[in-house]
Order: sequence, then structure tokens, then C-alpha cells
Amino acid sequence: MTNVFARPPALSVNLNKIALLRNSRDSGVPDLLPFVHVARAAGAVGITLHPRPDERHIRPADVTAIAETMAPWRPGFELSLEGYPEARFFDICAEVRPEQVTLVPDAPEARTSDHGWVMDERERAVIAAAMARLRPLGCRIVLFAETDAAAIERIADAGATGIELYTGPYANSFRRGEAVEAMLETFTEAGRVAQRRGLSVNAGHDLNLANLPALVAHLPHLAEVSIGHELVADALLFGMRDAIVAYRSALGQPIEEHP
Repeated sequence: MTNVFARPPALSVNLNKIALLRNSRDSGVPDLLPFVHVARAAGAVGITLHPRPDERHIRPADVTAIAETMAPWRPGFELSLEGYPEARFFDICAEVRPEQVTLVPDAPEARTSDHGWVMDERERAVIAAAMARLRPLGCRIVLFAETDAAAIERIADAGATGIELYTGPYANSFRRGEAVEAMLETFTEAGRVAQRRGLSVNAGHDLNLANLPALVAHLPHLAEVSIGHELVADALLFGMRDAIVAYRSALGQPIEEHP
């Protein structure tokens, strides 16, 4: 299958793992702010941050500082926040007014996001309350989702503007060398359902230079990917700028740097 989307997916760079490295010492090194400049210069569409309550990586002060650094470039260079819909996260969103908010269903103590919203009765109530808090901010509201068509329909009914497809199982199967064609077809169908309901389609989790091209080919309406862990791991080998450029190339983007 060929990706016939008129515009290649955009890349938002997640800085959580750089913050995790910084938090292993009390020196403040590495400073996150230079990476914001590198990401923009290398052609990323923006920065993604996931401020968890335990502050294991991104802290509220980081979100504030990064938003201030990005202010001259916004909204063209976007700030995207991810998090579980709870009061502290809403307060952070209200302070910095991100262009995009992605709501994840994992508990605050979870190691990483590992499933999408099922949108049962309890979750629909949680999302309805979140929508009431976030809509006045004017941001896009994206819900972390799996390839379940019924759940995607309920996400659309809840008033979300988009979904982010959870790609963890695909990435794991790809890494093990297993056949992934059937799994990729489920992403294609999920993308069709989302598009039919007017939802934008993002994707994320453990995406890397090896597994991105096949996913992009099977999601012709993919708007954006958010990548942190794998991109930062590659940056350790060949530098942050070159890693971002390589990921943009894997997405099919023409490589032109910003001034």
C-alpha cells in the first residue's frame, strides 16, 4: 500500500527522556532548552511533553520554560502536552495553552502509556469532564486509542478532534521479526474510521527509523507522530539534529531546515 496523503506526517519531538537523563543528577545537565532550538532548526513541527505527577522526567517548571522559549515561534512551532486528565494536568494546560493536548488513560504511576481509551461508561464520564476543562483553551483534543473501531466511534461522539493510535504492539512485533501485515491493516481500517468521523490521526509509541516507513504507508491520512525514546536513543549515536532529520526522512518529508 502506498501513502497517498498529500502531505507527509509531521514530527513532534518528545523531550521526556532527555529530562530523565537530567534528573539523574542535580546539576541541571543536560539543559532542555537547547534541544528545543535544535528540534525547530532540524524541521520538527513542535515539541511534545508528558508531565507525570511523580516528575520522573518532565516537571511543571520545564513546561513553563519550554513554552516561554517557544513563544516567538508559536503557533507555527507547536507545543503538545500529553497526560492523564486530572486537576494538576489541567492546571498546566491552562497556564501554557498548548496547541494540542493528548489524553492518555494510564494511571499516574504507570511506567509508560500502554493502552488506549476503551470509552466505557466510566471513561466517557472522565472524558466529558476533561472536554469541559480543555475546550475553553482552544487546543486540539486528541485521545490515545487502539485500533478498535467501536472505541474510535465513541471517541468521536465524545467531541475529540483526533486520535493518537497506540503503536506499541506493532513496534514490538516488528522488533521480533514477526509478520506485521495483518496488524498494519488494522491501523489502515482504524484510520478510515477516524477520517470518516472527522478525526485527525496521529500515532506514537516505540516508533523508530526501521518501523516507521511501513506504518506511514498503511496510514494514508496520518497527520503527526510524536517520538521521544527511540529518537533520543538514536541521537546518542549520531546527534540530535541528524536524528531528527533521519526521522523526518523516514516519514517521507522533504528535508529543508528552518533558519
